[in-house]
Amino acid sequence: METIKITDKGNTRMIAHRGASALERENTVAAFLAAANRSYYGIETDVHRTADGGFVLIHDDRTGRACAADLSVEGSTLADLRALTLYDTHGLPTRGDLVIPLLDEYAVICRDYGKIAVLELKNAFPQEEIAKIVAVLRERGALEQTVFISFDLQNLIELRKLLPTHPVQFLTGKLDESVFEILVREKMDLDVHYAALTKEWIDRLHAAGIAVNCWTVDDPDACRRLIDWGVDYITSNRCE
Repeated sequence: METIKITDKGNTRMIAHRGASALERENTVAAFLAAANRSYYGIETDVHRTADGGFVLIHDDRTGRACAADLSVEGSTLADLRALTLYDTHGLPTRGDLVIPLLDEYAVICRDYGKIAVLELKNAFPQEEIAKIVAVLRERGALEQTVFISFDLQNLIELRKLLPTHPVQFLTGKLDESVFEILVREKMDLDVHYAALTKEWIDRLHAAGIAVNCWTVDDPDACRRLIDWGVDYITSNRCE
């Protein structure tokens, strides 16, 4: 399988969802490198903390969908999680390079390939843990090219206490007046399920100074429609 190239993107920028996850196992170094070597503007991933204070990149709270062992991510040590072999895109544990990545590895790839890091803070993080994530990104030279996203509004509020002007996007599956009020009040951008968007909403958000990202758009016709509407970012598994 190959990515689907959208030729006329206007000012819309494409984000690789969990890396180039149509080509490689999602949220792996292989997926990040596949995205880094293509025209994507940014690479999205999900960060969890481990029981012993590490930071790993995996979507689910448990490992069972990604590999044969079903471990709690936040209840396991970094060593135990790194010892797992993930399934490849055929659902087989045939590649020794497919392991759960570290935050450091992702940060270095985004830095070295000039990609924006779109980092989802999974679950609720206390501020001291968010500060550690910020420190990792800063030490690896990737903080300035990182956009933080989260479904947990408090995560973004705590992040902004540390970095008052840093770009953040509030993740949500819906778009209504209550969401709009949050974005205006907290001066945050939006990352919303694409089906919730209309041109009228995009125009209204832009008028309020709010950038609009949307997920997860794998239909090229839907991508083109959103581009015509002026959406700022499209997050996709396979459209490039």
